[in-house]
Amino acid sequence: MLSRFRPYRGGAVFALLLAAASAQAQITPPGQVYPRPLPAQPDSATDEQEFATPSVVGMGPSKGLIFHYERMPRFRAESNAQVVGLRDYATEAEKNARLVIKGYIPMLNNPHLKLILGVNYEREEFQFRNPPTEYELYDNIEDKGLKTLGAQLAVIRPVNEVNWYIFRVKGELSGDYTSSALALRDYLRVSSEFLYGWKRSPSFSWGVGVQLGYTFGRQSVYPAVLYNRTFNPRFGIEALFPARVTMRYNTSPNSIFYAGYTVDGFNYIIKLRNPLSRRVDDGQPDPNSKALRTLELRETEVKFRGRWERAIFDFLWLGAEAGYRYNYAFDAFDRTNSDRLKIIDSKFAGAPYGSLELFITPAIIKAFGRQP
Repeated sequence: MLSRFRPYRGGAVFALLLAAASAQAQITPPGQVYPRPLPAQPDSATDEQEFATPSVVGMGPSKGLIFHYERMPRFRAESNAQVVGLRDYATEAEKNARLVIKGYIPMLNNPHLKLILGVNYEREEFQFRNPPTEYELYDNIEDKGLKTLGAQLAVIRPVNEVNWYIFRVKGELSGDYTSSALALRDYLRVSSEFLYGWKRSPSFSWGVGVQLGYTFGRQSVYPAVLYNRTFNPRFGIEALFPARVTMRYNTSPNSIFYAGYTVDGFNYIIKLRNPLSRRVDDGQPDPNSKALRTLELRETEVKFRGRWERAIFDFLWLGAEAGYRYNYAFDAFDRTNSDRLKIIDSKFAGAPYGSLELFITPAIIKAFGRQP
């Protein structure tokens, strides 16, 4: 797929932020398999106190700049109208692809406070069989480019040698907008997270909190549990439940396998080329509603995945991923009238998918940034 590329749109980004903060504090030298805990740092309020962080030994390298491309083969798409005046339709999607570009910049990297600025651009595209399909939803997203442009700020606050907390806020413009037709009020989406945790040992950290976001298609608040643990030099688990659970197997200093699942949610605003009219049972236009000019598209999918990451150079890594996508929802809601009624209920067939990713780690600073 081309993407708002989100391994929990909130969960995958959140995991990257945690890794980025840890690696900025201490860049892993070549040949070291497992990053060590942060060394003791002097602080004005403490005497050489070691501060807790959510990361644990054995986790993969941090990601500073990411290029990700994902695609699925042909799958069946069915849509059922939920209001009078529209019709049901079934076809096949010839293409569903996402492109994601993300970057993370450490703004502050003190032992007791870390600030990370993140930016992202994602684009998702669909192509359906025999276009134009003459079906309202599909023709409005055919080759149109569902885009996400966002920025976020993460605050990672180690409290002492045991406790830490994280706060993240993110704003995104999400939909089929163009540079000449962009209304912030229509396309802006805001999400946030807060987690409070405990670092029990260098190999075990966990936390609890809440998230406000679109992981399940619509904006909602739900609990979250972070669980990072390395059981031995090979095996570990990295989870932000319920959005993501991943088992990790470290095969060498430069190679890591992952297996697990992610829940990804997308929320797009679609401007209709031709207005639609909601109708009453006798087929006449509904006098209590306006013609639909805007739809809110809520997409939720679960991916069961395997992933391999391999170092090409000390600072450049390749990620390859494959798995099976189960589409839980692809529904369109009325954004013109205040009742926010569901207009179309779609079911996309499950399908295999594959992705490739290149990412640059902070080790590039060591390789190039400190040359005389």
